[in-house]
Amino acid sequence: MAKQNKGNGQLTEEQFVLQAIETLRKGAYRGIHCRYSGFNEAFRKHFGTDPVTATTKLAKAGKIVTRPCRGGIMIYKPDEAPVAVDSGTAALAKMGIS
Repeated sequence: MAKQNKGNGQLTEEQFVLQAIETLRKGAYRGIHCRYSGFNEAFRKHFGTDPVTATTKLAKAGKIVTRPCRGGIMIYKPDEAPVAVDSGTAALAKMGIS
């Protein structure tokens, strides 16, 4: 999973991502855009690896939540992520089709 903290003061990938969400978000936003916030570049500089692989693993493990958006993805802490809406079901209901 995430790199382990080896006592050298370096953050694990999970710690890095959670800290990034806390510090890089702007205003009332609860998450960050991986590309536009500078997260991807910072992750590459810090770890020398691909942030997409790490965020995908963390999302599968339930440590973060990802949502697609224009130009990339938004990442959130699990307890701060927006609730996903099943728009297909809502559209069918509006149309009177069940």
